[in-house]
Amino acid sequence: MSSAVSAEARPLVEMLAVDKDFVLGGFWKKTLSMRALSQISLALHPGRALAMVGESGSGKSTTARLICRASRPSSGDILFRGKSILDLDRKAAAEYRREVQMIFQDPFGSLNPALSIGHHIARPLRIHNPALPRAEVRDRALAVLEQVGLHPSADYLARSPHELSGGQRQRVAIARALSVGPSVLLADEPTSMLDVSVRLGILNLLQDTKEQRQVAVLYITHDIATARYFAEDTAVLYAGHVVERAPSQTITERPAHPYTQLLIASVPNPERRITPTAARRAADIPIWTAESRGCPFTSRCPRASAICRETLPPPTKIDASHVVSCHHI
Repeated sequence: MSSAVSAEARPLVEMLAVDKDFVLGGFWKKTLSMRALSQISLALHPGRALAMVGESGSGKSTTARLICRASRPSSGDILFRGKSILDLDRKAAAEYRREVQMIFQDPFGSLNPALSIGHHIARPLRIHNPALPRAEVRDRALAVLEQVGLHPSADYLARSPHELSGGQRQRVAIARALSVGPSVLLADEPTSMLDVSVRLGILNLLQDTKEQRQVAVLYITHDIATARYFAEDTAVLYAGHVVERAPSQTITERPAHPYTQLLIASVPNPERRITPTAARRAADIPIWTAESRGCPFTSRCPRASAICRETLPPPTKIDASHVVSCHHI
């Protein structure tokens, strides 16, 4: 059996028909809520990356927050190594936090400016290995800084975050996540706050980490081009729904859902003109609730028909690895 097949057979993290509602407010006995995620089912596999693509408000970061237990699903379940993470005891929850680490979008806000780089790396090591000798904590901190390309690592331990560039800060954030030996990385737009010139270096670092450590990666991004470059698989979200899921190359070369096609068309191309109709559709994004009906993309879809306004399209397989939720494939 090939390694790819083995990876598919043993997901580290599974989301099973997960819904997430947020209460927006209310009046008297009526409560207003928004459904941020609707029936999300995804899997993360060792040594592979799943890119989650969609515009702001589609539910990408909410998905990461649910997986890292910063928030709880309204319904459905999330499994880690085949066991639910929703009701872990204190010891199991601490171990899960070690196994599943976040890399945040903003390298300027995710590091405490009052603390040294050495403290940022040593702190998670001490939390998850309280008996670790001070000398070994230092050695591990130096080793992980070297692994993320900060050479010589000893020169960085006493430095403060404000003394580093954006790319160097993001490498420190990645080193902090890797220091405790996680099996899952949740990378929430890890390059969007960086200069274009350093984005490729961060993606290559994550690529090496994924392959060498066999880490499962959830890669959240607006950029469908970097999704194809970095991730083996891509899931396209719209208004909290997975509208298309396939290998990344398939998504970019043969997009089947109208929203995915719109995302591909939005990639800058000096030879293509944007029509007023396309611009008008791009501004109409619905707020989904538990009572909403039909396909969430109906108001912007050129293929929309009566069934789209009344019935949510079920996931339909185009082939074994390509699934689309659309009535008019």
